[in-house]
Amino acid sequence: MPHGPDRTNRGAGEGSSAPDSFEAEVLALLPSLRRYSRSLTRSDADGEDLLQDCVEKVLTRRTQWRGMNLRGWVLTIMTNLYRNGLRRDGGRSFVDLEDGAELPAAETSSDPLERSRLEAALNSLGEDYRAVLMLVVVEGYSYQDVATMLDIPIGTVMSRLSRARQKMTGLMNADNVVTLRRPK
Repeated sequence: MPHGPDRTNRGAGEGSSAPDSFEAEVLALLPSLRRYSRSLTRSDADGEDLLQDCVEKVLTRRTQWRGMNLRGWVLTIMTNLYRNGLRRDGGRSFVDLEDGAELPAAETSSDPLERSRLEAALNSLGEDYRAVLMLVVVEGYSYQDVATMLDIPIGTVMSRLSRARQKMTGLMNADNVVTLRRPK
């Protein structure tokens, strides 16, 4: 259920040399790249920085793209940039996402605390678990695609996804218990 088919180079003469086709395809990926960068960094500002660094790297290295699965190639670059930044910075404290009113999402729940609970649950996941969860559940990639992007075995993808789902379920259900009677 990935967003759109894999992109391949058009015929030998027309699509591969058209200056606007590559940039247009990268531009079409920006919404999902922004979502993924924010989920990795847990911050709007850091997410935007990661997105900008990723797009810059993609555009300067466009000759390295093999013509298959542009989205997967770009997400792999973003993941690697994020990991390299963590190594370089030696870890850092994370800031919660600011008010996400500018994000295009319709409120589907009548629970006003659900968004903040979901955000807290996502932020409590380790970066490896969060990355796998976002790529499989939100972005719709297959286990094999995620394994290739993150350079890990497919079994590791499945176990991380399972653990992330279990933790998210536990955290989301933990606050739903309302005591109706006084304890004796």
